[in-house]
Amino acid sequence: MSSPAPVMPTTAPQPLAPHDDSLGIDRAFVLQMARMPALAVLWVAASFLAHLAWAAVWPEGLNAGPLVVISVGMILAAVIDGWALKVPNWITLPLVLSGWALGALHDFGVPVDAGTGGFGVAVLGTFMGFFLLLPMLAIRGVGEGDVKMQMGFGAWVGAYFGTTSPTGLHGLGVVFWAFCFGAIVGGAFGMVIILIRRQFSQNAGIVREIFNDLQLFGTGQVSAATRQAQARRSRWTKLPYGIPLCVGFIMYLLYMLVLMA
Repeated sequence: MSSPAPVMPTTAPQPLAPHDDSLGIDRAFVLQMARMPALAVLWVAASFLAHLAWAAVWPEGLNAGPLVVISVGMILAAVIDGWALKVPNWITLPLVLSGWALGALHDFGVPVDAGTGGFGVAVLGTFMGFFLLLPMLAIRGVGEGDVKMQMGFGAWVGAYFGTTSPTGLHGLGVVFWAFCFGAIVGGAFGMVIILIRRQFSQNAGIVREIFNDLQLFGTGQVSAATRQAQARRSRWTKLPYGIPLCVGFIMYLLYMLVLMA
């Protein structure tokens, strides 16, 4: 009697992997960036409406409607930074784009608001805001969102004040001095946190390390400063720097436009 032929094991066919046609592109990021111009248009419209509302209530003197709008944007960014320790792109990037758009509209003579700065000054204000915070960004003292927040402020005040504002203020000067006010407020904010947590010796050591990092940055040793800052991150108390930036911006605007008036 012959034995039955051995049965060879069979394997089920494996399903084919879905074809990846993304070409390495993050579609979610692309869609997010695609929304930025539309959000920028909303900020431009808000500036125009604020200009009209201010003119209806206070027809004489400086029309500061657009400054109210950018202050609202800064407050919104600061609140989110205090809550989530980050400033989202959907606030900062549209502010930058809308500041540039307002400057371009001024160049073409479109009476969208009382601003006198053009596209060039708006762009210069943006880059000035970036470079003022670049040393702190290099040593991870602030986040990218804080930098973009200041860039948005720089774009708007550059477009509003320009170089020939009736107030006598120069757009780039406003960016610089508002940053100085923000730095003072940030220092005071940090001191209050240190006093509350009573970590005096640890924070004193970190401050010395920060000054050393800034010295390295100033001598061109950016990578060394960045490495040291990264090694220090686990011991660093995270602070929402968008809050003191916002307070400094608004304090300076109030000081110059209200108290000095």
